[in-house]
Amino acid sequence: MDNVLGRRDCRDAEVFKAFLMKDSTKSNRNLYEHLTQLLIKVIDEHTENAVDVVEEMSRDVKRALFSGIQGPLREVPQVSSAELLTEQQRTLFSQPEEVVAQEDEMGETALPNVSEIAFYLEQAEVGLGREEMQRIFLALKHLVDSEGLPRCRLWGKILGIESNYIVAEAEYREGEEEQESIEDQPAEEEKEPENPENEQVEADPLPQSIYKPQLDAPKEAIGTGANKFAYYVCKEPGLPWIKLPSVSPAQINIARQIRKFFTGNLESPVVSYPPFPGNESNYLRAQIARISAGTQVSPQGFYQGGEEEDDEEDEIPRDSFEVNPDFEDIPVSEMAESLSTWVHHVQHILQQGRCTWVNIAVKPDEESNEDEEEMFNTSPWSSKVSTILTFQHAIAVLRSNLWPGAFAYACGKKFENIYIGWGLKYVGEVYSPPIPPPPLMEYQNGPEITEGLDPTPEEEQALKEDLEEQQAALEEAEASEDDEDED
Repeated sequence: MDNVLGRRDCRDAEVFKAFLMKDSTKSNRNLYEHLTQLLIKVIDEHTENAVDVVEEMSRDVKRALFSGIQGPLREVPQVSSAELLTEQQRTLFSQPEEVVAQEDEMGETALPNVSEIAFYLEQAEVGLGREEMQRIFLALKHLVDSEGLPRCRLWGKILGIESNYIVAEAEYREGEEEQESIEDQPAEEEKEPENPENEQVEADPLPQSIYKPQLDAPKEAIGTGANKFAYYVCKEPGLPWIKLPSVSPAQINIARQIRKFFTGNLESPVVSYPPFPGNESNYLRAQIARISAGTQVSPQGFYQGGEEEDDEEDEIPRDSFEVNPDFEDIPVSEMAESLSTWVHHVQHILQQGRCTWVNIAVKPDEESNEDEEEMFNTSPWSSKVSTILTFQHAIAVLRSNLWPGAFAYACGKKFENIYIGWGLKYVGEVYSPPIPPPPLMEYQNGPEITEGLDPTPEEEQALKEDLEEQQAALEEAEASEDDEDED
């Protein structure tokens, strides 16, 4: 009896195993192999509370079967913008051996100590952070090595809607001023040769326009005035540097009348009234010139004028200056309390749009600097000490109220200027666009274009009789002439 039951159990087990080993019509897999792999996974991993996660483990076993199978369409790996930027910034941390050899031979570096500047800016609660400042320093170093600039510094960072601009200020190379001056000269327009056959004397010529456009002041030479330095911009450290064009007085004057946020694209047009003569790169260069002229300050006596300008007044910023070797340190407390210890070392921009006056037609009655006037009873500058807890290690900090984002610090014989902002001047809470000018007169009134009064019926009849008499007299004269010819 027991043998019969044993044989029946064996047959039932074989039937059950055969049922488990039956392949699925969808996945071509059977339950027997799946349960075997699932138990092996539980034994190998020693999973705790396996009964609670058996469904997830079963799903992992099924997923592992398709991990090595590649379909006809492969998924393209998505690369984030941060990964792309990191890949582009890899070149900042690699240095060719030739550059290392050149640095060993050079005595004076073309770059300031950006790490030291970042430390002082951090004390002044200004800056871009240590990591970003270090990357900017490497980007500036790459710019100096690639362009061969004699001197370069971090001017600041201008914020934009889509992307920002990191701005570097550099001195022109020898001979570059003359080359760019030639390129900036406008090309002479070719005049078409006059063809005398096409000239026709008009009996009633068209009226000529008497409008004369306003003469624009000429652009300052490269290396002087508002074009004293060259400016390079990039969106992120590691991306290519782009050199901005030189600025003209017309661009500076129009930039004073408009307010536009930067987009981050140098080629984007500047839609404004009055119309701006150029794209965003020209507008950016004009704003940099205005900010530099209004916010570049230094401790009094740190710079001295060149040999050719020693006879000029000390209060007027000179075009060329050099470090004064006899400069004595000004106490930090005195620089924080009195604004008289700070002076502008960059030339002001006149209302003409230039740093030096040029007589075009008639000189206006007054020429003033628009970047040093008080607005809304607000002082142009605010000064403070970085800390009052450890006053012996404090620095003097100066903040511009007319150009929010412009800062300067001084500590002993060390000082620096930087701008981090939107590139817009403070104009109060409300901005009013300029009013369009009144329309010009279309023509001048005169008797030749004045419409006369209509004649009365009596005057028309008298004129008609006069014409008939003239016509009759003309016919009689012609008839008499014909008779004389026949005789």
